Amino acid sequence: MRWMILGVAALALAGCSRTEAPKPIPIESDSITYATGPCFGRCPVFTITVRPDGSGIFTGKQFTAVTGERAFKLTPAEYQAFAGRLQPYRPETGERRYSHGEKGCEQAVTDMPSVDIRWTRAIGDSQGLYFYYGCVGEKNRPMADALGSAPDDIPALEALIGERP
Repeated sequence: MRWMILGVAALALAGCSRTEAPKPIPIESDSITYATGPCFGRCPVFTITVRPDGSGIFTGKQFTAVTGERAFKLTPAEYQAFAGRLQPYRPETGERRYSHGEKGCEQAVTDMPSVDIRWTRAIGDSQGLYFYYGCVGEKNRPMADALGSAPDDIPALEALIGERP
């Protein structure tokens, strides 16, 4: 009996001394998500998410050539052009909003579309920018032009989005 107790104790201790390789922790890779909002009319409503590895996901929601989710590829140069066009407007931390009545958008035209951009890094932080295209003023014009034309840097999107006003 004593040998059996010692044997069970030895097996239990042997299990404690065994080491297993740590399992990798899944993390989201760097990404940029660009989501358009509706307008009063036929503005395309879609979301795209792109990553530096060349992978992309398009989700057409309304007034797009394709509805639903589709995967697409983009080149490193296309990714860099898209990211570079958006970079000057990326907040250093947190969120920035340009919406009616908020700082930078004291006057606004109604029924215009919007864009909501989210930059997410693998280390877990993110920054966001919401821009309502009705924010009038010459000060906002360069930002509106850059944000609105950013999808043009990814040729694969043309067939998915379709004609834009």
